[in-house]
Amino acid sequence: MSSQTEQAIREQAAEWVVLEESGPLSPEQQLALAQWCASDPRHAHAYAFAQATWADLGQMASLAPTAPRRAPVECAERPRGRRRPRRWRWAAASSALLLLAILGVDQGPRVLLEWRADYATAAGEVRRVSLPDGSVVDLDGGSAVQLDFDGQQRRVRLLAGEAVFSAAPVSADEPRPFVVEYAGATSQALGTRFVVGEAGDGGWVGMLEHSVEVRLQATPTQGVAHQLLREGQALRYDHAQGIRPWPGPDPQRATDWQRGVLVFERQPLAEVVERLNRYRDGRLMVVDAALAQREVSGVFRLDNLAVAADTLTRELKAKHLQLPGLTLIY
Repeated sequence: MSSQTEQAIREQAAEWVVLEESGPLSPEQQLALAQWCASDPRHAHAYAFAQATWADLGQMASLAPTAPRRAPVECAERPRGRRRPRRWRWAAASSALLLLAILGVDQGPRVLLEWRADYATAAGEVRRVSLPDGSVVDLDGGSAVQLDFDGQQRRVRLLAGEAVFSAAPVSADEPRPFVVEYAGATSQALGTRFVVGEAGDGGWVGMLEHSVEVRLQATPTQGVAHQLLREGQALRYDHAQGIRPWPGPDPQRATDWQRGVLVFERQPLAEVVERLNRYRDGRLMVVDAALAQREVSGVFRLDNLAVAADTLTRELKAKHLQLPGLTLIY
């Protein structure tokens, strides 16, 4: 199954419905939509939800119906108890309204997130900030942190995304420990540099220099709640399985965005595309389930991601279809 986030799936479903309503899909587009829906049960569900939301907007709008348009691609059985909506051809403003309806639930929290944060980055933005104690934080795209320094500790809350922390060491002049809080765990610096970010339903920590002590704030359902992490090691954690080693990511390579590049070595195309979408304008979408699992290796510069689709399809001997704001890989 694809490792896409639920938000990314909802966004793609909304894009498909807006594309449908703007005019008849080409045969290639119809095939791509059918393949996308079939590749993951969540895709079909999100597509049905987007269609239903469009219909609800139609009932609210005071627009006269035009001639019936063609039937949309059948992606999944519609929810029981909901009337099959009449289909109208909408103006561009209605398309924008649909996107707000589908994505607004995600944009609202983003506005609140930026209000809470002391430092935040937009999608694709990488930023370095210096903290009052002399520590340095490198924020990945779409990330945010909140400072909570008091007389007992220097606490930084990672509110979203991923960040590399270069902690000013404890000394006679600065006796307070440096602690990062994220996803129900704290990471206390016992050295210099470490990375904290999202991993599934929890988080992950990678040690770049020296060591860090990671503790869950609540007893997990299973597994351990405390671990010392040494240089070059990585771990992941969540409430269900506790803290466990994560041999997959190389902490140095996982923070390649600091150097203005993204490096992939034998990673599934679905994972590569999901990460690329965090940094580029417009979305890449893989519509073939088998293709999504094929492994990709390569180096992409953050300032030249416009060539990503060409590079990926050339390496995989695949094809891509360029649409406004969306590139389909199949």
